[in-house]
Amino acid sequence: MFFRIIRGAVTRQKQKLLMMACTMALGISLATAMLNVMLDVGDKVNQELKTYGANIMVEPRGASILSDLYGVQEGAGVADKFLLEDELPKIKTIFWAFNIVDFTPYLDVRAGVNGSEHQVTLLGTWFAKHLDIPTGESIDTGINNLKAWWEIRGDRSSQGKWLSDDDETGVMAGAAFAARNALKVGDVIKVAVTDAGGRERAADLTIRSIYHAGDAEDEGLLAPLAVVQRLSGLENKIRRIEVSALTTPENDLARRAAQNPHSLSRHEWEIWYCTAYVSAIAYQIDEVLTDSRAKPVLQVAASEGAILEKTQLLMLLLTILSLACSALAISNLVTANVMERSTEIGLIKALGASDGQISLLVLTEMLIATIIGGIIGYFAGIGLAQVIGQSVFGSAVDIKGLVIPIIAILVLLVTIGGSLPAIRLLLRLRPTEVLHGR
Repeated sequence: MFFRIIRGAVTRQKQKLLMMACTMALGISLATAMLNVMLDVGDKVNQELKTYGANIMVEPRGASILSDLYGVQEGAGVADKFLLEDELPKIKTIFWAFNIVDFTPYLDVRAGVNGSEHQVTLLGTWFAKHLDIPTGESIDTGINNLKAWWEIRGDRSSQGKWLSDDDETGVMAGAAFAARNALKVGDVIKVAVTDAGGRERAADLTIRSIYHAGDAEDEGLLAPLAVVQRLSGLENKIRRIEVSALTTPENDLARRAAQNPHSLSRHEWEIWYCTAYVSAIAYQIDEVLTDSRAKPVLQVAASEGAILEKTQLLMLLLTILSLACSALAISNLVTANVMERSTEIGLIKALGASDGQISLLVLTEMLIATIIGGIIGYFAGIGLAQVIGQSVFGSAVDIKGLVIPIIAILVLLVTIGGSLPAIRLLLRLRPTEVLHGR
């Protein structure tokens, strides 16, 4: 009898149940999209933020200590402190190697240009260096991706390009330096550097392009690392490394570890070391590079965590609001349905049905509609998540299996929550009053 009543109710109320299913589908589609994006947004946001600079700086240990204690900057009494270029591939062998997105070394020296007494900074770096990693992998890394926001200008016939690492006669000029000296793309300049032995080495370099970084680097020159090493006599030497890594927002454990990793208990140490905190990744870089000190760039790391938390909070609020709206809409639909069927419900009560049986009847009808709506909404939400991923992040959003049981629970909660006002109305119905038209 129960299933016959259900079948009859579904047949007679197709339009109302269809409206419930559509309402649920709308809420669940947005919830599905937001949950999938929220669970995948960490890497997406971090990838976007990586285009705005490194979040870890690696320096020689002695230079780093001087900088921490006395504010000594590079080139001011720390000229004899270097890292080794041939150790750089080891960065991709740490526990969190796959979280290292890009890294590039720097070697800066003072240079005279065209015989001028005023010296400028000649900065050597990798542009798009191909590396064979000890693990057997190969990567391309360098400043091209790490400083993707720099504006590169060429001559009238080209937009300008980064240098290649094997260009031994090319150089890039900072916008401010080029403007002050009336230099343009194609000009040949004589660059002179005093090497480590006190001898002057010079080379004629052609300006391939002009870069605008928006900071002090616009006052200098940029060249392949090998060229600067050769001119300065500092083969295989670098002053610092910038590392861009995907990280997890810092918490109290990460902050305590950053101050003193040895203060952690063994259990805390394992959690910290095996979590992609910026301090943990910096510590692991220290482990593989000789006499180095890796320090998080706190402004960048803190901004990444704050932006990520706010983005996830916004998506969670949108999910909650969409489900609340669905519950309210379903509540109104079910309440109106109960009022329209009050005579039928009163008759069923008069024939001996209990309040629990009638409540189960109404809930079953709702569940049929909301489950259908939930299934439709889930697949619509997957499509919406991909649209969000492509339009906002330029890549697909990974579909998380964890979302399926969450959506199932949400469908059940919305159904029960939306039915409560209708069930309260249903329990107050008295057969004698309803059947007499009151």
